[in-house]
Amino acid sequence: MHDFPAGRLAVWSTAWLTGRTSYDEALEAVTGEQSHRVLGLPGTTGAVPLGWALTALRGLGETRLRLVLPVPGDLRGLPAVPALTAAALESGQAAVGTRVAFVPEPVATDVLSWTAVDLSAAPPPAPPVEGTLRAVSGALDLAVGDSARTLAGLDLARWNPEVPTLLAGLARGTHTPGLPGDHDQLAASVLGRAQRLARVLDLAMADAPGAAVNHAQAARRDAALRPLGQAVREATAAAYNWVPR
Repeated sequence: MHDFPAGRLAVWSTAWLTGRTSYDEALEAVTGEQSHRVLGLPGTTGAVPLGWALTALRGLGETRLRLVLPVPGDLRGLPAVPALTAAALESGQAAVGTRVAFVPEPVATDVLSWTAVDLSAAPPPAPPVEGTLRAVSGALDLAVGDSARTLAGLDLARWNPEVPTLLAGLARGTHTPGLPGDHDQLAASVLGRAQRLARVLDLAMADAPGAAVNHAQAARRDAALRPLGQAVREATAAAYNWVPR
């Protein structure tokens, strides 16, 4: 299962900043069983607990954080700060506000380190154009259909039977824990499907043991999965970034 600590930080800090949950509930939901430390938080020196960062958000005037999932060639939603760009691309995720951004990095099984990047001198980025939940859900359906046909043509099930099993299970409801209690149920469903599809991508892109895909097949596979990967990223971000209207 793909883990998005930046998504948890974004959704729970936003819920706290907007008065939809308590500080203690938000902090517990983000940290779980791990130890979290934050480096580079404005106004501090050295590593500080994650709770300090939550408290600092209000002092900095933040009203929400957004999950950004950057990849090479697509940095939408990421402020143009070289240190942030490099760290976020390496991590694959960031929780971004208007004054500060946070990038997670696992340093041990039970320890997560966050790098805080001061955005006070950075030009504001153009916000990513997030589709409605129904739109991103529909985009997932289209991408799954196109990708499934190509994967079937490559006979991927012959060496990785978990792929069609995961695809077939998309119609069933998927429980997605870790979201605020008032979070939109469609957002939770979209996130569950996106996580399942991320697993499909991992399996489909893995080398087949003893039955390697040839170059032509790999090219077709990669071309088919590229739109699915984009749809999964956009759906994941939209689900975590949902806020009540």
